[in-house]
Amino acid sequence: MHDVRTVKPPSMPRLAAASLAGTDIEFYDFFVYGTAAALVLGPLYFPTFSPLAGTLAAFATFGVGFVARPLGSVLFGHIGDRRGRRPVLVASLLLTGGATVAVGCVPTYDSIGVTAPLLLLVLRFLQGLGLGGEWGGAVLLTAEHAPPERRALWSSFPQIGPAVGFLLANGVMLVLSASLTEAQFAAWGWRVPFWAAGVLAVAGLWLRSSLAESPSFLEIDDHARVPLVEVVRDHWRLVLLTAGALAVGYAIFYAVTTWSLAYGTERLGVGRTVMLACIMAAVVVKGSLTPLVALLGDRYGRRPLCLAGCAAAAVWMFPMVALLSTGEPLLMFLGFLGAMLAFITMFAVIAAYLPELYEPRVRCTGAAVGYNLGGVLGGALTPIVATALAERGGRVPWGVGAYLTGIALLSLGCFALLPETRPVPVAAAAEPEPAMD
Repeated sequence: MHDVRTVKPPSMPRLAAASLAGTDIEFYDFFVYGTAAALVLGPLYFPTFSPLAGTLAAFATFGVGFVARPLGSVLFGHIGDRRGRRPVLVASLLLTGGATVAVGCVPTYDSIGVTAPLLLLVLRFLQGLGLGGEWGGAVLLTAEHAPPERRALWSSFPQIGPAVGFLLANGVMLVLSASLTEAQFAAWGWRVPFWAAGVLAVAGLWLRSSLAESPSFLEIDDHARVPLVEVVRDHWRLVLLTAGALAVGYAIFYAVTTWSLAYGTERLGVGRTVMLACIMAAVVVKGSLTPLVALLGDRYGRRPLCLAGCAAAAVWMFPMVALLSTGEPLLMFLGFLGAMLAFITMFAVIAAYLPELYEPRVRCTGAAVGYNLGGVLGGALTPIVATALAERGGRVPWGVGAYLTGIALLSLGCFALLPETRPVPVAAAAEPEPAMD
């Protein structure tokens, strides 16, 4: 028997709000590291490297979090499929929050030598492990409570979490960057957002303490003994397709929010505050439009929106890098905005699409593994590859545009091979088939 709570289910707005609150806290933890990697971690933890090599090394520790995310999805997916979605939300939040606070306490290379970057590596791995479980638990708890005809809408609220987490992380960094001197920011200012993660984690745990278990989980009679084995044996093709399909979303998001921040400040000489403001403005629009795009997914289906988003991304990547290379704030914002609109056209419906592709007994593992493998393909490599490609190019980093366009085309092909999953309305399903002549 399972130790699950069978209390009265919460209202959908309350459940969506609690899922969103926890998700944005965990993504805050994850993103604040990416911003620090772009701005200060290279000189502080890799001082013997050249500026370019230091940035690449900092991004490499950033990428370790993505490598850990599939492992976290396996670990927490097993718990979610065996013990329930709700325990995953608590455990993942504790792990990610604790690791983030610890990052803010790691001494620099000048203090403890090579141990400093090694500690960063371990803590970043733990961050990724926790976030790998967070998405599956939050999305499934919301999607499995939601009415089928509005599943994309309600499950889109956890998808706003990355935008809110990014804005929180970069908002704090922006305020500190604008109010402190360079020396103060490098000495201690960058650590403040990491320490704040502890307060946010406590708030998230309080919000999630009263959530009810998913009805779909409670209805399962025969739980998978080892969910990962069943996923690999019976759904390996689906996992690979979903990972490839989602790679472009991660590539776009981290090209805009992480690589472009480093490129703009280091190569173009744009002020840190200006770059953060341009990126954050585009992310605000993306987060605001998420529920509206999800409504389109409930009306027209998940797959058509994903195909449209991939196609838009493939068309927009070259214009985006061209606009970025101008160094003009308005033009950079327009480039980022177009990329974020393509991104959200896909990712607004992903939280409904992925769970619908997998059967309930292995849904937490299957959906989370596919989602986080896409992060390895698109998110872990993009800042590193884009930084290397931009270094070899001229004023306009066309190689970065070609790389991102290639990922978009790969994802377009994967989405084309996936089926549509939007539930058929009851009224439509009840109508008799028209007579054939």
